[in-house]
Amino acid sequence: MAQPELSARKKLRVLIADDIQETRRNTRLMLATIDDVEVVAIASNGLQAVQFAKEHRPDVVLLDINMPEMDGLTAYREIAKVYPATGCIIISAEKDAATFRTAISVGVQEYLIKPFTGDELEDAIAKVRVRVEQAQQRVMQDTQVRKQREAYLIQLATEYSKTRRTDDQAMEVFEQLALNPQCEQRWLQTLAMIYVVRQKWDRLKVLAAKLEQRNK
Repeated sequence: MAQPELSARKKLRVLIADDIQETRRNTRLMLATIDDVEVVAIASNGLQAVQFAKEHRPDVVLLDINMPEMDGLTAYREIAKVYPATGCIIISAEKDAATFRTAISVGVQEYLIKPFTGDELEDAIAKVRVRVEQAQQRVMQDTQVRKQREAYLIQLATEYSKTRRTDDQAMEVFEQLALNPQCEQRWLQTLAMIYVVRQKWDRLKVLAAKLEQRNK
C-alpha cells in the first residue's frame, strides 16, 4: 500500500549554481541517480542563479559559495526574499568555520565540501527535502488562513457598505482590506468616504496618495 504513495511523491525541483563546468556536470549526474529529484535549471554564477530561481521556482538550490557576479550566500538571501520556503545546500571547496556559521545564520540547511560523493549529496538532499516540505506546508496553511480572513473582511465590508456604516468597527474593516495591494477600488473609495465623514483628514491624505499612485 505504501508503494503508490512513493511513486506519486512530488518531484523535488533543484537548481544548480557553480562557476566550474565540471562541478555543474558532476552534480547533475549525481542528482540524476536520486529518485524524485528533477534539475530544473543550471547557473554559472550567483546573479544567474537568482534570475533562474525567479523563473523556475526550485524547491532547493545548490549554490557554490564563491561565484562571480554574486556569491552563493548573497544569492540565497535574494532568492529567500522572494521564495522563503526554498531550501539551500551550499557547496564550498574550503571547510571554514566562520563561513559555515554565516551560512547557517542566513538559513542555509546543508553544507557540502568539495569534492563530495553521491551519497553525501543524497543525504543532504534528503535532509533538506524534509525541511522544504514542512516550510511549504506552513506557507500553504498561512495562505489559506489569509484567504479565509480576507473573505470574512469582504463579507463584513459588503454588509457595512449596504448600511452605510462609518463607525470605528467599519473603519477598521476597510483599513484592513486596504492593506492588501490588490484591494478592490470600491473598498478604497468607501474608506475615503468614511474618512471624510469622520474628518480623518491625515488618513484621507495618505489614502488619496495611494489611490493616485494606483491610477498612474
